[in-house]
Amino acid sequence: MAAYEIFKDLAIIIIFAKFFGILARKLKAPQVVGEIIAGLLIGPSLLGLVSASDFLVQMAEIGVVLIMFSAGLETDLKELMKTGPKAFLIACAGVFIPLIGGTLLNIAFYGGAAVGSLEFYKSLFIGVIMTATSVSITVQALKELGYLKGTVGTTILAAAIIDDIIGIVVLTFVISFKDPNQSMSKVVISTILFFVFSLIVGFIAYKIFKVVDKKYPHTRRIPIAGLALCLAMAYIAEKFFGIADITGAYVAGIILCSIRDSDYIAEKMDINAYMMFGPVFFASIGLKTDITSFSTEILIYSIAFVIVAMITKIIGCGLMAKLCRFNKMDSLKIGVGMMTRGEVALIVSQKGLSVGLLEPVYFTSVILLIIASSILTPVLLKLLFSKAPESTASVEA
Repeated sequence: MAAYEIFKDLAIIIIFAKFFGILARKLKAPQVVGEIIAGLLIGPSLLGLVSASDFLVQMAEIGVVLIMFSAGLETDLKELMKTGPKAFLIACAGVFIPLIGGTLLNIAFYGGAAVGSLEFYKSLFIGVIMTATSVSITVQALKELGYLKGTVGTTILAAAIIDDIIGIVVLTFVISFKDPNQSMSKVVISTILFFVFSLIVGFIAYKIFKVVDKKYPHTRRIPIAGLALCLAMAYIAEKFFGIADITGAYVAGIILCSIRDSDYIAEKMDINAYMMFGPVFFASIGLKTDITSFSTEILIYSIAFVIVAMITKIIGCGLMAKLCRFNKMDSLKIGVGMMTRGEVALIVSQKGLSVGLLEPVYFTSVILLIIASSILTPVLLKLLFSKAPESTASVEA
C-alpha cells in the first residue's frame, strides 16, 4: 500500500467516528459508542472502506496510551490510596470468577474436562481471556459523565490495574504448561521490580516536575515533558518488565497527578486524543471485527462467550464490592465498569494463538466480546449514574 493511502484512511475514520460520536451524544449515549459503531461500519464487515493496517494498529495503541495517561493525571491520589485494598480484593474476584466461568463454558461446548489434557488447557485459556479488563472505554465514559474522580471511578481504575497484573501472572501460569521455559517466579519478580522502579523514578520525576512547574507555570514545556514521561514509562513497562504499556502510561499519570499543572497537562493531552488518536483507537475495535466469517456454531458459541464473560465480571467484581461495604448501586456500577474488554484481551488471544492454546476461528468471539462490552458498558454506566448519582457516602458505614 502506498504511503499516502493512510491519509485517506485517517480522513474516513475521523469523519465517520466524529459523525457517529456526535450522533450517539445526541441520542444521550456516550460518544465512544458511536465511534466503535463507525469502525464496524467502515470496516471489512460492512462497507470495507478501511482495513486495520499495521499503521492504524500502532496509532490505536498510542490512543489508548494517551487515554490511560490522562486517566492517571485526573486520578485523586489520596482517593486511590484509600480504595487500594478494596480494589485489590475486587480485582482478585474479577479474575477468579471469569476464569472459572470461561473454563466451564468451553468444557460444556467441547468437552476436555480431563485435567492435564491439551483440551483442558485450551478451555482454561478461554477463562484466561475472560479475566482481562480494559477500562479505556469505561474511563472515557466516566469522564463524560463527570465521575472519573469519584470513589467508584477511582476504585474501577485501581482494580483494573491490579486486574491487569494478576491477569499477566495467570496467563504466564497457564502458558507454562505449554511452554516449560516460562517461569512464574520470573513474572512475579518482574512485576514487583516494575513497581519498585516506578516508585523510585516517580519520586525523582515528581520532584523535578514540581520545581519546573513552579519556575515555569502553565507553559507548554510541562505537557511536552509529561508526554515524554508517559511514552517512556509505557515503553519501559512492556520492554523490560513485561507489564502492559497502558499500565506504564497510567503510572506516569499518577506520578504527575499531584503537581499544580496536572489539569493543564491533561487538557493538552485531551486535544491530541480527541482529534485523532482517540477516534482511531475506538474505531479500530470495529475495524478488527469480521462478522462474515461466523458459522452458526461459532455464532452460538460466541454469544454464550460474550454473556458469560460479562456476567462473571459483574458478579465477581460486584459481589466483592458489596462485601467491601459499597452500597448495592455502586457495587453494580463497579461490576459493570469492570466488564469491558479491549486491547488486553486481544494481546492475550494473540499469545494463545502463537502457542497453540486458541484456534484462529475463535478469535472472532473475542472481537465480538470487545464490541459488545465496549458498547454496553458506557450505556449501562450512564443509565446507572442517571438513576443513582454517586454521593460521598458510596461506601456504607
